[in-house]
Amino acid sequence: MRHMHRETHPSQTDTVIVGAGAVGCSVAYHLTELGAEDVTIIDQGPLPVTGGSSTHAPGIMFQTSPSKIQTKTAHYTSRLLKEAGAYDEVGGIELARSEKRMDFLQRRVEWAKSYGLPQPELLEPEEVTEHLPLVNEDEILGGYYSPTDGRVDSTQALAWYMQTSSADFFGNTEVVDIEVSGDEVQAVVTNRGRIECNRCVLATNNWAYQTGKMAGLDLPIAPVEHQYVVTEPLDELTGSRRPHGEATADLEIPGDQGITEAMSQPPDRPVGRDQDNSLYFRTHGDGYGLGSYNHESLVVDPDEMGTNSEESQASVHSFTEKHWTKPTHPNREKSAQQAFNELLPDTENKEFQITENGIFVYTPDGMPVLGETPKVDGLWTALAIWWTHSGGYGKILAEWMENGVPRLPSGPVDTSGIHVARFEPHAGSKDYFMDRGGKRYEQVYSIVEPRWQPDNHRGMRVSPFYQQQQELGAEFYQSGGWESPQWYDYNEDLVEKYEDQIPDQDGWQSVNRSPIEAAEHLHTREHVSMFDMTTFSSIMVEGPDAGEFLQRICSNGMDLTPGKVRYTTMLNEGGTIIADLTVVCLGESEYMVTTGGGNSPGIHGSWIKQHAPDTVSVTVEESAKCTIGLWGPDSRLLLQRVTDADVSNDEFSYFSSKRMYVGDVPVIALRVSYVGELGWELWAPSEYGQKLWNTLWEAGQDLNIRPMGGGALESMRLEKGFRLWGTDIDTDVNPLAAGLPFAVDLETDFIGKEALVEEKETGLDKQVACLTLDNSTDIMLSGRPILKSGEAVGYVQAGNYGYSVEESIVYTYLPAELAETGTSVQVQCEGEYYDATVRDEPLFDSGRNKIIR
Repeated sequence: MRHMHRETHPSQTDTVIVGAGAVGCSVAYHLTELGAEDVTIIDQGPLPVTGGSSTHAPGIMFQTSPSKIQTKTAHYTSRLLKEAGAYDEVGGIELARSEKRMDFLQRRVEWAKSYGLPQPELLEPEEVTEHLPLVNEDEILGGYYSPTDGRVDSTQALAWYMQTSSADFFGNTEVVDIEVSGDEVQAVVTNRGRIECNRCVLATNNWAYQTGKMAGLDLPIAPVEHQYVVTEPLDELTGSRRPHGEATADLEIPGDQGITEAMSQPPDRPVGRDQDNSLYFRTHGDGYGLGSYNHESLVVDPDEMGTNSEESQASVHSFTEKHWTKPTHPNREKSAQQAFNELLPDTENKEFQITENGIFVYTPDGMPVLGETPKVDGLWTALAIWWTHSGGYGKILAEWMENGVPRLPSGPVDTSGIHVARFEPHAGSKDYFMDRGGKRYEQVYSIVEPRWQPDNHRGMRVSPFYQQQQELGAEFYQSGGWESPQWYDYNEDLVEKYEDQIPDQDGWQSVNRSPIEAAEHLHTREHVSMFDMTTFSSIMVEGPDAGEFLQRICSNGMDLTPGKVRYTTMLNEGGTIIADLTVVCLGESEYMVTTGGGNSPGIHGSWIKQHAPDTVSVTVEESAKCTIGLWGPDSRLLLQRVTDADVSNDEFSYFSSKRMYVGDVPVIALRVSYVGELGWELWAPSEYGQKLWNTLWEAGQDLNIRPMGGGALESMRLEKGFRLWGTDIDTDVNPLAAGLPFAVDLETDFIGKEALVEEKETGLDKQVACLTLDNSTDIMLSGRPILKSGEAVGYVQAGNYGYSVEESIVYTYLPAELAETGTSVQVQCEGEYYDATVRDEPLFDSGRNKIIR
């Protein structure tokens, strides 16, 4: 660590990191480890104890998550800090006080197996109390034990980062502005002067919204209060006493030094969680630390976070006793006090040495915020990250910044769920992200159902077809803020027609599903359906160098003549998939690039814009066009009725396009299909949407035209083996491993080619595999382990029932030697073991007779 006590920071540096807590220090450490020079890190607080959430947090680390990236980053963090001598690997036990929670803990075991955590196991009540003798055994049904869970010593870890990194650290330095010019970051202005820089990293967590505003950004990150107390010494823990004051001696501590000192006391037994009551706990020497999410969400206006002083930490608010003693959480019947008294009776009636309402942050979807901001080049984010994942995300961001490939030592990682560009346009509204952040806080220990849907801030973004969809009884799911039909009650009559082809689904696999989804699937295979694709986006790429530019960013050949359409991937420098795209040549210098819904427009559109030369215009049309997928055997008959254009196979072949009219509506029609049936995508200006829908609907009545929702789309695309970005493919896999060699032309030059060629020459370690269950129609859930001889060899990327092929389908990645057709494996899901076999893909219409006719 250099210059920690020097008052004057440099006037120029390559990289400025704002925030010297767990995340900022991790980024600095990993950047300099990769060879980055001239890195400066500043913080408003003293060093190493800055006074942010990193220093008031109790440091408990539970690694297991339904999210692969959250689990992987947590495990990396625990290994890194253990090696640094700042991690107590005492294990972690999550308790169950209900049968539903025991089922959930079984899912924990399965996620841990899938994502590589060592030795996860379920415990009987008496096994729990062997590890945690103060727990009332009569109150629990069992527990989930992860032996590598534990606790980070925040003070020691921060000091280690600062001593190990070659970055320059400056405390007591407040950022007052971030200068941006020409959409590029220029400088960070502090109360001690100005620092010109090429890159700036915001690692400000609780102050993220404020620092983002300095650069003209509305980052949707809500600070929320959370309660924690430390009891007076317990007789039962007398053997764990150590002198207080050792850990923080001679350190400048903002606010209550007792909080920082208490957090430095190590646990002597596993850390625990009682998620049924939104509680967690750990020992602090001879006292017990008790943490509670068991109260109403206490969201703080991010503009009112304030700053630290000698008397107080801005990220620590006064303890509110009513939230401890009263049941204010909307989904919990007991207060934190009552639940702890039952679970840890030795803590009942004990005085509290330390109390706090500490502040953490939440995003609308509960996930971190990483990456370069789409609006300001050179401005990077590392936000909404806790100690648990801080080491891993610091590594990912440093690799991203230095090498263009977000990765951990285990390999490239999936960034679709953490990317700063993933948020919808309205996410920056304070009312929105504070409400949604509060909801995520409320859910943090809840059992969230598959396909759970929020009940507030609905109807934000609707397609032009919304009125017709409501009239047809659409069950709307929210995706990227859009209201997207999952199925239509209008089609309920089809369930009886196809009931012999729709297996029952029970238990967790059946939650928030409808047999109507299956009926819509089967109807589309026989007749014709309309699917609302308005959440998908078009990106217009125009200019004299547009073709050359597209060839540079696309892995497939872009030698397109007007009217031609080509599927391609877009890769990063490491050869892994940033996006899969459909490129349409509309004219000599005019292209329409189409990408998926949800977070695709922000992530993919911003990447294309950032890489475009001045001679190429890129316009992301996130809602300028509406789109209908017209699919099914009767789609040509219907389309020909409403257009003067010739839509025969000879005149409108597969993977071609035409500008034409549907009735009076001007459309760009693409002869492509995401469901494996004859069909078209019809792209029209949004203002024509209702007319487009009505024209097709009225003309198709005698053909039994039906609306189709997202549930049918998912099962149909899996039968056909079509990939879905963010699910089957992402930045953690290359197109060769993903089974997409037809989307790669190695005769051309493109970003990522060198890495892809090297991967091809050395041989693929893993390969996509299509599995079907041998003896079951159950639907397999994502994240569940694929086993060979009892060992996890992969996990479910996507699963559904194929109603046309009459088999339960799983897509996964397996070691290359196991991805061979005929290989037998097992899938573990909800505690059951299912025999499965690797199959040739696609399962449906392998000769493409239906889609090309």
